[in-house]
Amino acid sequence: MTETISKKERAPRLTRNFISMSGMAIVVASLASIIFLFLAEMLATRSNPYLGIFTYIIFPAFLIVGLVIVVLGMLIERRRRRRLSPDEIAAYPKIDLNDPRRRRSLMTFLGLTFLFIFVSAFGSYRAYEYTDSVAFCGQLCHEVMNPEFVAYQASPHARVRCVDCHVGPGADWYVRSKLSGLYQVYSVNFNKFPRPIPTPVHNLRPAQETCEQCHWPEKFFGAQLKVFNRYGYDEANTLRQIRMLINTGGGSPTTGLVTGIHWHMNIANEITYISSDDQRQVIPWVRMKDREGNITDFIATGVEMTAEEIERASKRRMDCVDCHNRPSHIYQPPDRAVNEGFVSGRLDPSLPYLKAQAVEALTREYGSTDEARNTIASSIDEYYRTNYPAIYEQKQQSIKGAIAEIQRIFSTYFFPEMKVDWQTHPDNVGHYYFQGCFRCHDNEHKSATGRVIRADCNICHTVLDQMEGGQVVKVENGAFVHPVDMGDMTGMKCTDCHTGKGMKP
Repeated sequence: MTETISKKERAPRLTRNFISMSGMAIVVASLASIIFLFLAEMLATRSNPYLGIFTYIIFPAFLIVGLVIVVLGMLIERRRRRRLSPDEIAAYPKIDLNDPRRRRSLMTFLGLTFLFIFVSAFGSYRAYEYTDSVAFCGQLCHEVMNPEFVAYQASPHARVRCVDCHVGPGADWYVRSKLSGLYQVYSVNFNKFPRPIPTPVHNLRPAQETCEQCHWPEKFFGAQLKVFNRYGYDEANTLRQIRMLINTGGGSPTTGLVTGIHWHMNIANEITYISSDDQRQVIPWVRMKDREGNITDFIATGVEMTAEEIERASKRRMDCVDCHNRPSHIYQPPDRAVNEGFVSGRLDPSLPYLKAQAVEALTREYGSTDEARNTIASSIDEYYRTNYPAIYEQKQQSIKGAIAEIQRIFSTYFFPEMKVDWQTHPDNVGHYYFQGCFRCHDNEHKSATGRVIRADCNICHTVLDQMEGGQVVKVENGAFVHPVDMGDMTGMKCTDCHTGKGMKP
């Protein structure tokens, strides 16, 4: 009996088989890689999106697969031994804590199990933290998300994490985002993603649960001073400055009167609408419900919609992102981006026709970003060298600075590889380059009783003063004075002429 037990104890371990040995090799290689990459991440001076996904997702997955292979090999080896020699191996190991050897083995096993669980928990948390990082969202799928990531970095929300707006707090939306991400992974791997990525995101979490975590709507009231600096397309790049009060309004029934633009924010009123296009730019029907519960429906002139069609149509309740639809991923029109280049001092207004040349260079058709940067450099340099040789010699630094700034603008807001620019992603704040407010406020949406959603400029803003080329322009009753005599402008909109890429002829 003693001899039989001795033989059993001397029997090779169940891990002594090709399958388990292969699994252990995978485990050791994965563990070594995780440790190495973890140390590399700790010592790195900047984050790398690929480092994180290998450290906390890919190699841990290989480690778990390796452990499964080890156990699978042991089970197969156990079955093989039982078939060949039933008495060669005991049915299950016997745990006798009075035996010092077995007691040490059990304590070692429990210690290693606790260590594995602790490391797994730490790794799982780091994996969760990494998948919530900006690097994971914006840089891992570089080709797909590059336009969104680059524009986001130049936006007012550049220090707000992607998940704070796209996911928000709570486990339910986290799970939803990861499930929807599975299809996105498939689309990227099999090149099924659209170019450009369509917006708006129709399954985006309601703004009350994301935007309003920082922007407290009950504190929006009164007016805000806004200064617009716009440069002309003439030789002198003439500055036209407008100072106006934006009637932001807001408030709540408990803290103040609900007025101004943020009257729409559903604090005391409810606005519901139907859009006939995916980008929500065409709105044929609007319903207003005031604080007393009175309901008024408005239908655009020329639109025939029966009660049944309205009932069946998909409706959306208006919230922040219906106007602030580009809060982070802002693709600025060339006209606006060049204006900001002048205001920031990166463009020299003393260079003749710089505004016109910059906008023209930005609005050409390019096949790639590299082609655009090279063409911008050569065209701007050639223009001044040919047409203004004296200035070309005197202002070399200004011309080089202008080229660098125009290239930066293009690299920030234009992405020919993904077919993305300001035209593919309309900005609904205001109404200068896009319909924006005029989607509803057009004097064309009327109720059955004759009420109209007005296009009165003074509802939303009041012009304080205007200047052109250093000269004051007389303003009356807070109304905007157009710098060019357009005659009777009744019914005209800013977008009839201002396209973002210069003036229509």
